[in-house]
Amino acid sequence: MDEFFMEQALALAREAAAEGEVPVGCVIVRGDQIVGRGRNRRETAKTALGHAEIEAIADACRNLGGWRLWDCTLYVTLEPCPMCAGAIVNARIPRVVFGASDAKAGCCGSVCDLFAMNFNHHPAVISGVKEEESAALLAEFFQKLRVTLRNRPKWRPSKQ
Repeated sequence: MDEFFMEQALALAREAAAEGEVPVGCVIVRGDQIVGRGRNRRETAKTALGHAEIEAIADACRNLGGWRLWDCTLYVTLEPCPMCAGAIVNARIPRVVFGASDAKAGCCGSVCDLFAMNFNHHPAVISGVKEEESAALLAEFFQKLRVTLRNRPKWRPSKQ
């Protein structure tokens, strides 16, 4: 089942990429039903809070009518950052499944492990599910972005 739900998160990541967002997607599942969906929207929403996990947690809380997601699993294509890991702890999500590791901001073991710290909640973490697909989507996005940035017109002061 983990691969099926990670594929749903990858579909959301592809939607994010199509809108020029970093391709990260997230679904929250209770039993065998998706109860929350999210994808990166930082650029389009103009907010630092526009991460896929934050959006999916908010959606799941709305759909389930409460903030405790103690019987859910969160699937995300990229290892959660500190903000998202904190939201996962606060939502009491017991299980986190992610695809690609994040050597720059990952807080499930790459940079640090917030879930191992002395908080009141410690989710189980499964890493590497659909890792190749998740990492390839990110690599392709950033490769295209670098080409776009390299080819854009450069600002030059006008000569007077």
